[in-house]
Amino acid sequence: MTTAHRPVQPSAVADDPAGACASSPAGPLRPDRRRALQRTAALGAATLFGSLGHPGVWAAGSDAPEKKEVKIGFIPLTDCASVVMASVLGFDQKYGVKIIPTKEASWAGVRDKLVNGDLDMAHVLYGLIYGVHLGVGGPKRNMAVLMTLNHNGQAITLSRKLADKGAVDGPSLAKLMASEKREYTFAQTFPTGTHAMWLYYWMASLGVHPLRDAKVITVPPPQMVANVRVGNMDGYCVGEPWNHRAIMDGIGITAATTQDIWKDHPEKVLGTTADFVRQNPNTCRAVIMAVLEASRWIDSGLQNKLKMAETIADKAYVNTSVDAINQRILGRYQNGLGRTWDDPNHMKFFADGAVNYPYLSDGMWFLTQHKRWGLLKEHPNYLQVAREINQTELYRQAAAQLKINLPKSDLRSSKLIDGVVWDGKDPARYADAFAMKA
Repeated sequence: MTTAHRPVQPSAVADDPAGACASSPAGPLRPDRRRALQRTAALGAATLFGSLGHPGVWAAGSDAPEKKEVKIGFIPLTDCASVVMASVLGFDQKYGVKIIPTKEASWAGVRDKLVNGDLDMAHVLYGLIYGVHLGVGGPKRNMAVLMTLNHNGQAITLSRKLADKGAVDGPSLAKLMASEKREYTFAQTFPTGTHAMWLYYWMASLGVHPLRDAKVITVPPPQMVANVRVGNMDGYCVGEPWNHRAIMDGIGITAATTQDIWKDHPEKVLGTTADFVRQNPNTCRAVIMAVLEASRWIDSGLQNKLKMAETIADKAYVNTSVDAINQRILGRYQNGLGRTWDDPNHMKFFADGAVNYPYLSDGMWFLTQHKRWGLLKEHPNYLQVAREINQTELYRQAAAQLKINLPKSDLRSSKLIDGVVWDGKDPARYADAFAMKA
């Protein structure tokens, strides 16, 4: 097995910004332990792909990748796992590329490095890619989504101070905010991103206007816990492990999961620029295939998920303790107040291919929410924008090579927490139908 690629560290950024990960960080994996993990994982992968009749490598002749080394940015979150494991387990080399995972400090930093070419691709927020494409939340640049990386697995955390006053879930938070008037501050991770949209949608479903009844700020994911600890905010929406970490550190409780808001919602994507896709289509296809293999490997069993948790907890990646990661990836939840439950709709990376297809309706949904909350002043051509961004044909080529199931339609239907159905068929009407909006 090849030696694991070490991620490039951002030169001016500490691994633990603002002391967010100060509690029981995992140390670097020992070389012998890392090699053992790779050997075990490789054996499991060989067994899995052998049993599935895994096809040969795509990259050959004129289909060889145009760019051999691919820098992929990631934020320290559990859902960076498929990109990291594609590198650690050597799936990338199988397709003639070398993924260089590059740890980044904030989504704004990821955006800037994608736009200026310092990164080739990124594990990135779905709505960030769409925002940049339309010139919302930063410089305008034509962008591309290669695949969806995960469904579910984010959450809304409230401070222990709020919980002590009875705000332990959505209805009780709304009741407290109505009875005890003051400025309530909540954080999301990027203005056009997924966490902002989950937070807004959840609050609106409770009758709380997220832009008028509260102050919403932007905070990088690894800094969430530290900011609640020092009293800078009342709660936040973020990906794992920073919700479970707040419970472990005794400073927050889980009020809702994002799968409560939208079961099997799209979350992070593998994003890049349209120019990179045009210049490097074979490279893009190769990376999609490598990440698909890693996604399938992660979701194939308990032991692989636990090995993944041990790997990404390392200081080079998420920089936290393994036990902050390894429960919720198995669907084992607690709210920090004694309630525990098994959630079948926990974070999924593959789910027999259901996770990874870049549905046009998924991308359009974020545009409807951008319009709802005033980030877009006019309705865009929703379907045209989604077709420009989501690289469905490249994905289909990669998935077909791996014999991964493909959907019949580019649209899918879901019912969200407020009972409203989203199917992508009339996005402008859907966006305008919300009673609560900007």
